[in-house]
Amino acid sequence: MSHFDVLIIGSGLAGQSLALRLAQTRRVALVSKRTLADSASAWAQGGIAAVLDPHDTVQAHIDDTLIAGAGLCDADATRFVVENSKAAIEWLIELGVPFTPDNETDLGFHLTREGGHSQRRIIHAADATGAAVQATLIDKVRQHPNITVYEKHIAVDLINHAHIKGGGQQRCLGAYVLDIERDEVVTLGATHTVLSTGGAGKVYLYTSNPDTATGDGIAMAWRAGCRVANMEFIQFHPTCLYHPHAKSFLITEAMRGEGGILRLPAECGGHRFMPDHDERAELAPRDVVARAIDFEMKKRGLDCVFLDMTHKSEDFLKEHFPTIHARCLELGIDIAKQPIPVVPAAHYTCGGVVTDLSGRTDLPGLYAVGETSYTGLHGANRLASNSLLECLVFSAAAADHILSHPSTIAVSLPAWDESRVTDADEAIVISHNWDELRRFMWDYVGIVRTNKRLERAQHRIRLLEKEIDEYYANFRISNDLIELRNLVLTAHLIIRSALRRHESRGLHYSLDYPDTLPRAMETVIPPRRG
Repeated sequence: MSHFDVLIIGSGLAGQSLALRLAQTRRVALVSKRTLADSASAWAQGGIAAVLDPHDTVQAHIDDTLIAGAGLCDADATRFVVENSKAAIEWLIELGVPFTPDNETDLGFHLTREGGHSQRRIIHAADATGAAVQATLIDKVRQHPNITVYEKHIAVDLINHAHIKGGGQQRCLGAYVLDIERDEVVTLGATHTVLSTGGAGKVYLYTSNPDTATGDGIAMAWRAGCRVANMEFIQFHPTCLYHPHAKSFLITEAMRGEGGILRLPAECGGHRFMPDHDERAELAPRDVVARAIDFEMKKRGLDCVFLDMTHKSEDFLKEHFPTIHARCLELGIDIAKQPIPVVPAAHYTCGGVVTDLSGRTDLPGLYAVGETSYTGLHGANRLASNSLLECLVFSAAAADHILSHPSTIAVSLPAWDESRVTDADEAIVISHNWDELRRFMWDYVGIVRTNKRLERAQHRIRLLEKEIDEYYANFRISNDLIELRNLVLTAHLIIRSALRRHESRGLHYSLDYPDTLPRAMETVIPPRRG
């Protein structure tokens, strides 16, 4: 067993920035399922929303966030994040993040605009902001003597006093973590434990998320006794590259912010269809654009629609979207001459583990930051580029709270039971269940929902949960089994939340309940007891 002042599970922007803020005076363990570079943060293309332009205002950013959130944003959380946005960006600039320069602005950096924003307020590093930020942080994290990095480790479950003989006051004491390469579970104790594992995009067949987005933190927190909220609100990014032989690749919303036009295929006349659905056209919020694309595809039996940037020069596209330009060229698509084939894909989990403005959960000693958490900022729909901002602001807030509470004496924790045997059929069963889960979640719990579809999904989830729980209780665990167990539980929470919401609001659109109720209510799922 190893003991740390702070154990951080998840190594995206929220986890790494928190580790750096704590490491001056605390011993920190940072757990990464793969490597520090493998996270959803590193895949973020568009940028970070912040009030940086003198013509912009805090209130304007708040208002845009509230409008996108469809009545469910928490007012205090929204103001807290926006008011701290400038300080968060200044911290990154001090660390050396290479944001795209623009000497013609007072700020000295280029600001772009994305759907739902009334101003240009997205600071970015070309079209690979997340990768640029992560590269800067990784270098700092690896050099810091007070940060111990556990790469290729995946958390199995949180540890609390229920694991200790005699029990005691409920408090998170650390976690059991599987060393994937050595195939053994290690015990990491900590005074403070932080979940920053990202979202759950891999619960769906099509997603812009990396393979690590399996809902681990949400599932672990709920099993440990924490509430989750608003899990029905899954943001589907309107524009992921559609290609039969390529992995999902995000086509940033900033392309529409810079004049990209959504069109039907040439055989349908190449019609620009977004003005038919919303007066804001391509700059409408993501849920509106995703539903419009879904409608046009289903109405006409299309495999995809097209995002047209051919009216922009090749030099402009190479300067502002070099990653997308190069990736599409690899696949034989010259975006300066050809429109890009796109489809919607699961992109962001707006709900999560309920926290306060310091990132604290219902379980003492346990915090959640980033996409794992539900702070109230996103409400029923996330405003573009508010996600990385939330990671930065709440990691700083959690750090402040942790630093104000001194570390306590380490508690002796029991080792993981390694006596369980390996089942020969595990790989086959996991692969089959994973595929079945993602397909029925896409078909029944997707962009447009009905009660009948949700009930079908709930029935199948119950069967999968029973089978997976049996495997988990009786056989040796593996990385794949841990992720599948967490995905199935996260899907269960999404479906339960969707069945409870008898209206259409934000990202949740139900054909059975097409109207929006006068009063906006959160969907809170209390933890399972016993």
